[in-house]
Amino acid sequence: MNNITWAIIPVSRFYHAKTRLSPTLTSIERENLLKSMLKDVIASLREAVDQVVVISSDDDVLDYVEKLEVLTIKEKGKTDLNGALSQAIDICWEKCDKILITPSDIPLIKKAHIEDMLKMGEKFDMVIAPSKGGGTNAILFSTRDMKTRFGDYSFFQHLKEAQSLNRTTGIYDSFYLSMDVNTAEDLGEIILHGRGTETQKYLKSLPLKIRSNHGSERLEVKRVE
Repeated sequence: MNNITWAIIPVSRFYHAKTRLSPTLTSIERENLLKSMLKDVIASLREAVDQVVVISSDDDVLDYVEKLEVLTIKEKGKTDLNGALSQAIDICWEKCDKILITPSDIPLIKKAHIEDMLKMGEKFDMVIAPSKGGGTNAILFSTRDMKTRFGDYSFFQHLKEAQSLNRTTGIYDSFYLSMDVNTAEDLGEIILHGRGTETQKYLKSLPLKIRSNHGSERLEVKRVE
């Protein structure tokens, strides 16, 4: 087995999707947003890796992504994100020699970004793409003893994890990969920069208005109903 890479996407429950966006989007809009982002992330991953896997505790999520031709893993028991990923990683290691983990809310990811990370992965034991808030929006590794450290400032926690294991690390710094979707301002960024994505198409169908802002947030996004 050589250079076989599987990608894992952990996905929370649809009805729990993006509650921080509730002042801007309705519950069904947030669910449809997550579905659109999943389509974009999966489509890009499928172009660059050997297999895409989704792990979730939500049967609705698993039923939905099966139609997108990915493998599914039903999360066992009540655990946190790192616990769920540990379950998926243990299963995936039987079939691959590199694992790439991405969240479901980075719709600006493209095949070229993944290929760049895979190229870096030929030189480093771990390659990590930070989010704009100090989190982790993609992490590639080939060492089985590494544990994921998703949570507050996980970018730095993952660097510490690799350092503690004496593993080499490469940082893939990309505006597009740094853009996850958690706030109304993030929606505006996707509308501006997400050309050709399902997510941009969906957001443009909603009654949202964007304007440039000179305050603490660069963009202001409001409903216009």
